Amino acid sequence: MRPRTLDEFVGQHHIVGPDRALRRAIETDAIPSLILWGPPGTGKTTLAEVIARATDSDFVGLSAVSAGVADLRAVVAEAQRARTLGRRTVLFIDEIHRFNKAQQDAVLPYVEDGTITLIGATTENPSFEVNSALLSRARVYVLYALADDDVATLVRRALADAERGLGQQSIVLDDEAFEALVRLANGDARVALGTLEFAASAAPSGADGTRRIDAALVADALQRRIVAYDKKGENHYDVISAFIKSVRGSDPDAAVYWLARMLDAGEDPLFIARRIVILASEDVGLADSRGLSVAVAAQQAVHFVGMPEGFYPLAHATLYLATAPKSNSVGRAYSAALADVQTTRNDPVPLNLRNAPTALMRGLGYGAGYRYAHEDYAAAGAAGDLPPPGRLGAYLPPSLAERSYFIPGEQGEEATLGAWIARRRTGGRTVRR
Repeated sequence: MRPRTLDEFVGQHHIVGPDRALRRAIETDAIPSLILWGPPGTGKTTLAEVIARATDSDFVGLSAVSAGVADLRAVVAEAQRARTLGRRTVLFIDEIHRFNKAQQDAVLPYVEDGTITLIGATTENPSFEVNSALLSRARVYVLYALADDDVATLVRRALADAERGLGQQSIVLDDEAFEALVRLANGDARVALGTLEFAASAAPSGADGTRRIDAALVADALQRRIVAYDKKGENHYDVISAFIKSVRGSDPDAAVYWLARMLDAGEDPLFIARRIVILASEDVGLADSRGLSVAVAAQQAVHFVGMPEGFYPLAHATLYLATAPKSNSVGRAYSAALADVQTTRNDPVPLNLRNAPTALMRGLGYGAGYRYAHEDYAAAGAAGDLPPPGRLGAYLPPSLAERSYFIPGEQGEEATLGAWIARRRTGGRTVRR
């Protein structure tokens, strides 16, 4: 059922629809080298074959999983011979991201001089997986998972086509089964057609020779929904990014949805737990310090319990942090302090702050003038005040005494902290509520 022409090609209207640049290039026989980037089953190989056929070019396909430099050289040699006869060669390299730098470099000169037109297919971000020299000589086109309507079109074609499909086999696909097949394919044409073929072969034949496929048979043939998720690929980073931003944005529904997406795809639960612990300090922080305790408890719980029940503590911590007040003051304070560490003199620790375990050190002034803060706190305890032992900054090197790194936010517990800090910075007194 692989489409043979652009008119048969389904989906990817943004690149091969009417009046799109790539379609015009195909129709006018002006195809550049291409990198086709998209998830499985979206038409990368098909589009490459359609291009070769439409431009009357020789098509040679290699898989980067098994091919090496010797295979590339053999293809180039044949392409050079074909070129002398006025024939062009389209070299299709599937999974091009599997080629190492040397292998990618080997094809570069022949792309540059026009010996071959390269069409590479990849499920990984070419920005990271294809070297810059090759990228600069190719156009990158992004393919997306097919819409359900596109998958439905392909399924209907397969059922009706007597030459290449199932049209001669008297297959009847129930409406419910049809909807389930389209939905569970998750935008992957290969999964939809493969599942349909397997279900058709397994369907019992009725008295009239008709094979009826119901929703239960579709589910049995597919076994489980195909999830477009690679624990080391871009989707891994995209989904965890969506999860983090949803918690930070205080959207518990989105946060638990992205959590479920990751766990359903088989993501390492301890990877998620580590991100939750970081979130607790990075985005909730002192606005609700209990968030860090909840996050660490969730990490320990999922490690102890394991999966599948480990989703409980992960969901618990996710919902807690998503609904907690937010503050990024912890990160801001540390970053500001680190900036001064890296860009100013690292002055000696003031003498009054140094430990003085020996008589010599005491004689040199170590610890002289240090005021034990708890004595001040105890003296003011009856009134509930927390008087500062001098202005904030008294414990910094003199050159940085006026610096303020910790700026409390206005949410949650930090609102109270903010008022106390403000009074301390002016050397005043405050009652801590």
